Amino acid sequence: MNILNNKKARFHTLGCKLNFAETSSLQDLLGQYGVRPALEGEEADICIINTCSVTEVADHKCRQVIHKLRRENPGAFILVMGCYAQLRPDVIRQTEGVDLVLGMEQKGQVPEWLEKMFARKQSLQESDQVLSACHEAVTVPTAQIKTFVPSCSCGERTRYFLKVQDGCNYYCTYCTIPYARGRSRNGSIASMVEQAREVARRGGKEIVITGVNIGDFGRSTGENFFDLIKALDKVDGIERYRISSIEPNLLTDEIIDYCAQSRAFMPHFHVPLQSGSDDVLKLMRRQYDTAFFVQKMERIREAMPDAFIGVDVIVGTRGETEAYFEDAYRFIDGLDISELHVFSYSERPGTKALEIPHIVSPEQKHERSQRLLALSEIKKRAFYQRYVGTCRPVLWEHSKTGRPLHGFTDNYIRVECPTVSVGKDNTLSMVELGDFTADGKSLAATLVE
Repeated sequence: MNILNNKKARFHTLGCKLNFAETSSLQDLLGQYGVRPALEGEEADICIINTCSVTEVADHKCRQVIHKLRRENPGAFILVMGCYAQLRPDVIRQTEGVDLVLGMEQKGQVPEWLEKMFARKQSLQESDQVLSACHEAVTVPTAQIKTFVPSCSCGERTRYFLKVQDGCNYYCTYCTIPYARGRSRNGSIASMVEQAREVARRGGKEIVITGVNIGDFGRSTGENFFDLIKALDKVDGIERYRISSIEPNLLTDEIIDYCAQSRAFMPHFHVPLQSGSDDVLKLMRRQYDTAFFVQKMERIREAMPDAFIGVDVIVGTRGETEAYFEDAYRFIDGLDISELHVFSYSERPGTKALEIPHIVSPEQKHERSQRLLALSEIKKRAFYQRYVGTCRPVLWEHSKTGRPLHGFTDNYIRVECPTVSVGKDNTLSMVELGDFTADGKSLAATLVE
């Protein structure tokens, strides 16, 4: 008898797109064991929290979610996994209500661990023993994290997220990811191609290639990222690929040139900058300087003038003086990019950044963040404005509210079209782009016959 059959589960994910993709794949996997998502207002038998630990706020949110799920599902078995679980398993294990903590090496074994724990629970109940929370943590040291756990799922989204790589070897001074996820590793190109073919068989049209440091793909298989994208481009049925985030030093000219002429790779890049100050980049131990970053942005624009370019920036890192920030702001202001993703630095235990003098106050972090967010809005609106009156292809996405449907152009402009019916989600249409919608977040679109 399958001990998990008909169990109801509630999933909560914190952090990055990779975490969401992994949770979605886990939900699909548990479905094969008979576990179904708990409905709204229904108490769950199992609560699974996939955690993030990129900031102190993320750690706090994890603890809040544990308390909330325990309160709303008093009899549920609570399992915590993810980055925070790997970094601080003992802290989480001692949190009231937590039954099991799984580290990175065990995240592909969730069904087996749940079966084991529920069997133990059933055995104790049948023997009339007093049952208390298990409070068990199962992790291995970071150096022993070797397994690559595949993930390819869309959840409630239209786009699929294909995990091609995990872990990181860079050890930037501000970052805990190498300690939480381990060394860089990946699946094979053949396995990625087969997963993309399965997406096509399910009717999926767009795949976002994701991972921790995807440009480092191939370390564990002797392959490389360039060969991966060439192989994926040949998969029939997949009409769009997007590269979620790739380090500037790993975004080679051959990758840019290939994407510019490829069948299915969209004119869309997301490239981490982190700081526009060379002095701060050195303190961060990044793999490039601002001159290199400019050259890379210009190379993208030369090959793909219409490309949407998103850029990550961190403000308030240790050592970021007022002068360094002003240098960074001027540099970023001069970049021909489309949007900024702005993050405020958070001190993380065990990182080398804690050895850097000059601490930026919370007030300064907030002020700098707001300035960059305002600059991002200016750049994004200017990018959108360039395409008003032009025609571009749009993939319509699932709508939770019905109408109007929204979608994204090939170069990642968000559009809305009130005349498109709900049943058109996951279909492609050619549209003419109009002016901004009332909320200023999208362009209105008209179908082109």
